Amino acid sequence: MKKVEIYTKFTCGFCHRAKSLLSGKGVTFDEYDITMGGPKREEMLERSGGGSTVPQIFIGGEHIGGSDDLAALERAGKLDAMLAD
Repeated sequence: MKKVEIYTKFTCGFCHRAKSLLSGKGVTFDEYDITMGGPKREEMLERSGGGSTVPQIFIGGEHIGGSDDLAALERAGKLDAMLAD
């Protein structure tokens, strides 16, 4: 399975929804909490091309987008293929 990374904030409902979708599929992921800002927030902005909302999700280093984008991939039946090596 490809590496999955997700930038989140503590009180973010969209972050919880994205993490629940991934966890429900048995996907492990690296979570970076940017609630207090810091270098991980700057990293997220750079990697996502300026995306400042959370979550920002990456699969295999590819920027997927946010929770709605992740859910759309799942609905379209494309998420499993993206996660596979």
